[in-house]
Amino acid sequence: MSSRRLVLLAVVGLIGTTSGGVTAQTLRAKLTTAKTVTCTFTASAAGDWKAGEAEGVVKPAKLTVQFIEINSDEGTARMKSGFGNYDIIVRMSEGSLHFIQAFRSGALYTTTIFDKESRDGKLKAVHTRHEYTDVQLPGFTSRPEQYYGECELGQ
Repeated sequence: MSSRRLVLLAVVGLIGTTSGGVTAQTLRAKLTTAKTVTCTFTASAAGDWKAGEAEGVVKPAKLTVQFIEINSDEGTARMKSGFGNYDIIVRMSEGSLHFIQAFRSGALYTTTIFDKESRDGKLKAVHTRHEYTDVQLPGFTSRPEQYYGECELGQ
């Protein structure tokens, strides 16, 4: 076998795996069959408008989000929180598992878990909050926010 062909085979093999050597297909299967998920987000970006100009601020974060009773076939799950458990929508797509929570008050929260390993078997994830209120209270979402972190899947 020529060295050129060996290099091509090696590149193709690398494209089909993640840093931990687990194939993307295996990670997708784990996403599809997960029954619980715990996500931890350690960085965030918050948006606002000052004098009509949009701006964003990146800062450290400490946010944990839990999903239980996940059924990706039926598109259902529950989000666990300190205020109770909420029914939400789940969508599996090519390479991502999406959790969608639309509040009657107008806010929209989404969490996307990618079929990309971050470390120690955890998967990369992003959590977004589409919300805007006139009054800002510490500890409550009042402006658009996006969080970055990782999730651990459970059965």
